[in-house]
Amino acid sequence: MDEQQENVNRTGKWMFVLAWIVALGLLTMLFTDVLENRFNPNQNVDTKITDGTREVVLKSSTHGHYVASGKINGAPVVFIVDTGASYVSIPEKIANKLKLKKGVRYRTSTAAGQVSVYATELTEVSIGDISLQNVAASINPHNPDDEVLLGMSFLRRLEVSHKDGELTIRQ
Repeated sequence: MDEQQENVNRTGKWMFVLAWIVALGLLTMLFTDVLENRFNPNQNVDTKITDGTREVVLKSSTHGHYVASGKINGAPVVFIVDTGASYVSIPEKIANKLKLKKGVRYRTSTAAGQVSVYATELTEVSIGDISLQNVAASINPHNPDDEVLLGMSFLRRLEVSHKDGELTIRQ
């Protein structure tokens, strides 16, 4: 085999390897997106406005939770709706990114047991076009998750109903 043919064969092998790398990359992106949509089917929250009432309808995730993209003080976050939580509860690493100030430290009960958290107040919390100002919250240094629990300090100021795998929030 001459040198030119050997170069063509070597180039063909590299092209084959490169094609596989690109294919695997595309498949990874596709499946990552599919899994993210299963975890958070409400990444793009739409708001209906009827007679001055704003309404957001959330679909439950494959695990039966209501997960949705929203904002705290204008910064994007992922919420898990938790009607059993008294306050909006923010993992400390997210609170640090949002530059939230820690207030009074106090003990509270969580699914993981008694923990110490810090009081804070959020200037604005929004999901879709539903937005509330001055929302009481807690910063939880014991929560390693990447999601914020959207608790009753936000939800009690709104109308919330649940039916057939959908959670409707009205303002």
